[in-house]
Amino acid sequence: MSETSKPKLAIYWAASCGGCDISILALHEKLLDVAANFEIVLWPCVMDFKKSDIEALADGEIAVTLFNGAIRNDENAEWAHLLRRKSQVLVAYGSCAIEGCAPGLANFSDRSQMMRYIFHDAPGTDNPDGIDPQTEVVTEHGDTLTLPAFWNTVRTLNQVVEVDYYLPGCPPEAKWAEAALDAIVAGKLPEKGAVIGLDVTVCDECPRKRSEKKISRFYRPYEIIPDPEICLLDQGLFCAGIATRAGCGALCPLVNRGCEGCYGPNEGVIDGGAKLIAALASVLDAETPEQMDVILDTLPDPAGYFYRFSLAHSVLHRAHLTGKHGTRSVAVLAEAPRLDPKLKD
Repeated sequence: MSETSKPKLAIYWAASCGGCDISILALHEKLLDVAANFEIVLWPCVMDFKKSDIEALADGEIAVTLFNGAIRNDENAEWAHLLRRKSQVLVAYGSCAIEGCAPGLANFSDRSQMMRYIFHDAPGTDNPDGIDPQTEVVTEHGDTLTLPAFWNTVRTLNQVVEVDYYLPGCPPEAKWAEAALDAIVAGKLPEKGAVIGLDVTVCDECPRKRSEKKISRFYRPYEIIPDPEICLLDQGLFCAGIATRAGCGALCPLVNRGCEGCYGPNEGVIDGGAKLIAALASVLDAETPEQMDVILDTLPDPAGYFYRFSLAHSVLHRAHLTGKHGTRSVAVLAEAPRLDPKLKD
């Protein structure tokens, strides 16, 4: 197949850690098959590409884009819109693009609080003039330096542009990236909007023995040595597998770590954190709200446990919104139209 006749593939990261790019490298020798079937026109992590290269392509010329990372600033949003326009198929690749993941936890705070801590209050910060980063600065030599505007609210990819498919995980297992690319090559794409993977829970993949649960308290991982055969949740260790989509092979429970929920909720679940809260509430050994509070007090960071990956995509969306547009209710935020410019401020 000549290079010009191959379908074009783009891989891009926005606000993320780079783990999703590493997961693609985990294809190992199958990367040769990817190179044989696709012309890679964008992969900043691996090769030097310019934005102008993508802008020069015709709309829809890219067959598929794997977009990982949340939308944290103007540059992230610009690339999301550009790649949406240039791509026939846009895949939200990984938890950051789908749910916000760790970058989305910033929605428990706001831009002014983060800037104040990072550039003013953090230990070791040397900023006597109290200057925040500026989107545009003219140097003493007359050169103009620019930075992308930092958004107040972290957003998921589908809150900014239309997404065709979702490939969950933090990062996704390489086998699912392979399955997605194979389906594209074969022209056997699922229904638009589908999540590529399984629609069962991590518990269905986990080999640990389960019994009827009655949890009287939760333990931190350092507080007990768990039995390697018994369900971690049965032993009082927090495990989100009870309300998390399978696909990873239950990797964390296999090494005595509770599932953290990175593959997100199953089909039909509107709010993954709320689903997890409901699932755990059903197995607490409590008959009164007071007894339930005592048990839940043994979870030191409920927000982190329940919304570690999904805050930006949840009904809550963020803790609050302040700034020049005032304060809005979380309900208004959750139902806001895509890319309302006020919501980035």
